[in-house]
Amino acid sequence: MINADLTTKKCVPCEGGDEPMTRDEFAVYVDQVKNWDIADDIKLKRMFKFKDFKAALNFVNEVGALAEEEGHHPNINLWGWNKVSITLTTHAIGGLSINDFIMAVKIDKLND
Repeated sequence: MINADLTTKKCVPCEGGDEPMTRDEFAVYVDQVKNWDIADDIKLKRMFKFKDFKAALNFVNEVGALAEEEGHHPNINLWGWNKVSITLTTHAIGGLSINDFIMAVKIDKLND
């Protein structure tokens, strides 16, 4: 099933010859990443807010560990004392891949 639970999937290395997902291809996953914005059909973005700096920094470290485990690394920015922005895109193909959606769902799960 194409719209399977992404939390059970694992990121797979993407080769430069692959094409980025089209809007129709990624549309089936949008319901699983409702809190994320899709920018220019090539990036997923989300801002997370925390109670304090320590909680935000802990989240950054958890996302970093997840990224290493999955082999798919987002852009992470720690803003001020309590905000973290994350941007996901698959650089090798210049757009979105299933890996970006898998990571978004798993990052959301860290923040539950």
